[in-house]
Amino acid sequence: MSTEKTEKIAHAALGADGPRVGVQGLGCMGMSHAYGPADGDESRAALERALELGVTLYDTADLYGDGENEKFISPFIRAHRDEVVLATKFALSTDPAEPDKRIIDNSPEYIRSAVEASLRRLGVEEIDLYYMHRRDVNVPIEETVGAMAELVKEGKVKHLGLSEVTGAELRAAHAVHPIAAVQSEWSLFSRDVERSAVPTAQELGVGFVPYSPLGRGFLTGSFADADQDLPEGDWRRTQPRFTGDNAAVNAALLEPVRAVARDHEATPGQIALAWVQQQARVRGLTVVPIPGTTKRKRVDENTAATRIVLSEDELARLEPIAGQVAGGRYADASFSSEGRE
Repeated sequence: MSTEKTEKIAHAALGADGPRVGVQGLGCMGMSHAYGPADGDESRAALERALELGVTLYDTADLYGDGENEKFISPFIRAHRDEVVLATKFALSTDPAEPDKRIIDNSPEYIRSAVEASLRRLGVEEIDLYYMHRRDVNVPIEETVGAMAELVKEGKVKHLGLSEVTGAELRAAHAVHPIAAVQSEWSLFSRDVERSAVPTAQELGVGFVPYSPLGRGFLTGSFADADQDLPEGDWRRTQPRFTGDNAAVNAALLEPVRAVARDHEATPGQIALAWVQQQARVRGLTVVPIPGTTKRKRVDENTAATRIVLSEDELARLEPIAGQVAGGRYADASFSSEGRE
């Protein structure tokens, strides 16, 4: 499939009362965090190219680069403020004494300080979609969402989102204030959200924003073993699925993806994305994946996947993959909703 045409993607409403966005967004994390050094000029060009192709949802977080990612995308956001939907997050921070350790804080006091800091770094007066990045189980979710709702009243935030929550947690939060979107990992390799979060989102009219729809690049075939193929400092080298025996098992699972890709004259990554995009029709809710990239050519490739339609036979061929994946999503399952499903 050619990825050279400038053909804009379709748009959809993100949640019953949420913003209207392109059916694929752009994850900006890798432009300054987790996956090694990135070319700033090329990353800026990728942001602009995405907008040309109809991508309007741009996703960042205060955690990414300890605020540097928000600063990096700020000029682009401000230059196109009326055209884009800005999403950022709070709740996660690093421990200065242990840089690899993550601290989760959902307290109202932290939320207020976090949003003010994000607004300053981004150089905007209002955040379009503000997510709770991770769930602190020691703080009632009603209390957290209540504090987030105050930000809406004050005009600092337009819409609320949650990341890595279960269906029960989403339902409790939505009863306090409408939730526009749930962001969680969802891909051919990661389908635990289908147990409760996805059906609850469908029932409540909440949009779903899958992150890592390409399995952090593994589903594209760009690397087969993180220890051997990725540079020192790349965060994926710490993830169970991408190293050692697990990596060998999981690499073998890509053959059906490659076979379907050949039939469509597409790349394996496009088929993986098409599968996620098609869950909107399969499950009856808005689905807006946010594949991350720092390259213009990948933006073209990724957005082209929104126009691939997989047959029922092809969906059936891809169905067994997730159940055969070796290794968890994170070294610590408590870091995700997977341990609470």
